[in-house]
Order: sequence, then C-alpha cells, then structure tokens
Amino acid sequence: MNAPAPRVVVHPDPDALARAVAVDLLDRIRAATVSRGRAHVVLTGGGVGIASLAAVAHHPDVGSVDWGSVDLWWGDERFLPSGHPDRNETQARTALLDRLPLDPARVHPMPPADGPPGDDVDAAARGYAELLRAAAGHPPQGRLEGRPVAGALPVFDVLLLGVGPDGHVASLFPGHPALAVTDTAVVGVRESPKPPPVRVSLTVPALCHAREVWLLAAGSAKAAAVAEALTSPSGGTGDRGPATGETPPVGPGRVPPVVGTARLLPAARPRGRRATVWFLDRDAAGLPPET
Repeated sequence: MNAPAPRVVVHPDPDALARAVAVDLLDRIRAATVSRGRAHVVLTGGGVGIASLAAVAHHPDVGSVDWGSVDLWWGDERFLPSGHPDRNETQARTALLDRLPLDPARVHPMPPADGPPGDDVDAAARGYAELLRAAAGHPPQGRLEGRPVAGALPVFDVLLLGVGPDGHVASLFPGHPALAVTDTAVVGVRESPKPPPVRVSLTVPALCHAREVWLLAAGSAKAAAVAEALTSPSGGTGDRGPATGETPPVGPGRVPPVVGTARLLPAARPRGRRATVWFLDRDAAGLPPET
C-alpha cells in the first residue's frame, strides 16, 4: 500500500514555522495520549527542530499535555560525550525537556560516546535498536536477517526530521552506505560528510515507521534540496512504488521541479503511514518574499 502523498505547508518565516510545528505537535500528542494512553515522538536537532521545541515550551497550552505518558526518542545523534553542547539531546533538554514533567524512564536519548558501549558506535546503535524492540514488546534479537524492521520498534505518532542543504535527514547523507541499511532500525554512521564524523541514526525503514512524518526546512540554502525531494518519483523504503507523480502545491505557487537528477535524496524517502508533511518557510519553498 502506498503512503499518502506529501503535503506542503508554507509559513512566512522560520519563527512562524516553529510556532506552527509546536501547535500541531501539542495537538497530536494530546490526541495520542487520550486515544491510546501513550504517545511516541521522535525528536530532531537542527535550528528549526530546536526552535520548534522552544516554541512548545512557550506555548500557553503546554500544560494541557499528559507529559508523563509521552515517550521521546531521537532520529539521530552526534556520537559525543554526554552533555556535550552539540548533542541533539543536550539542545532538546535546554529548549524544552528540562521544563516538562516527563517520566525519566520514557526519555530515550541515543547513547553518548562516554556511555556503557564506550566509543563503539556500532554497539551504541545495537543498544538503541534493542531499546526500541523492548518498547515494541519484543525480546532482544539483534539484526533482523530479512525480517521487516517494522516489527522491531513501536509505531511513532510523530517523527520530526530536519532537512540539510544536501537533502540529508537524520544522519543519512546522500551516497553514504548508511542510507542503504535496511536490516536494522539503527545504524552507526562513520565518515559523515558533516562534522562530527561519527553518529548514530535511525535507518530509512525506521523513519517510515510513523503515523506522521514531518520534515522541517527553512532558508534559501534548503530550497534546491526541498524541490528535488518533492519532485522525486518515489519515497518510503524503496519497495512500495511511486507515491506521487505530482509536485505538491505550496502557498500561492509551486516548488520548482528539478530536472535531470537520477538519485533519490534521503529527504525523499521517509513517508508516514497516515501523513507526510513538509513545514517550510517561504525561502525554503523557493517563493519570493511577501510584499
């Protein structure tokens, strides 16, 4: 079954974008905790991702959520010591998490470089994969050996992803071997083209294991990657066929098509089961300034 075609929402500027993400995120978390008694949310780093968390912290309805019933995960992490200012976890805690009445047992940061696995990024990735398996109610089992990743992790209610100027999401970069990993939910990334070189990341199948996938991008430096991802003929794990052949409309115009590209950008691959939403500002959407 094909995932729904992506939906694009354009906001005037990065601040408005972050506020809109905050409003929708609070709404989805409330709905999940009311209907299922629990919410699983995957956080992202990056400027827009962290700004969105800060917007949640300052929203007047932040207290309306049962935060003790929320499980927080990360889509990727820089493999740095605990508390390092460049870790996505550290930035998320500063922006939002330290202000919330969360259940510490339901906050699941990716392992730091000074954690129990030491500096073994592959062991760190395996440990996070086992944590996801446990949250899904399955015993430890290691790599999946042909079995679908979907059975090895919970269904995320919302999965947030920043988009890089090169079209990377999480720590999955164009042309990097980690992008092709499909037999585990989590992968250790070495020789990342963006520093630091060692990271931990969810894989593409894991990124698709969400009810809603939200991709966040702001600034003109992201416009070309956004356009290419949105005009790509395929998405998801790569075995579900074309999801859409049309360019989704954005604001009063359209994201311009990119012609002559054969590769499928990482940002084109994650698709939510119910929805895939691109939150853009006008610059990232390739639209002229408002007059």
